[in-house]
Amino acid sequence: MSLLERRLQLLLDADRYDRVCAEAARSGRSVAAVIREAIDLRFPDDEGPTSAAAAQALLLLTDEPDHQPGEGPGELKEAYAVHLDGKVEPR
Repeated sequence: MSLLERRLQLLLDADRYDRVCAEAARSGRSVAAVIREAIDLRFPDDEGPTSAAAAQALLLLTDEPDHQPGEGPGELKEAYAVHLDGKVEPR
């Protein structure tokens, strides 16, 4: 994705605006980010259907209401340390 370098003024009816705002609030993103995502899904770039399918699969992960974020770096480091401790043989 290139730098954001173009400004666009867009007029929406109340229903569309409410839907975009609701998605922005639900997903913790800006209204502009939701609109850019909608454009990308409707008009994929030259990378073809594989890229669009991957983007759609990623978006579906955020649609799950009970979906929690994955492990952070600290948890992964700790799990790796525990894993290594099990492989080291005492002398």
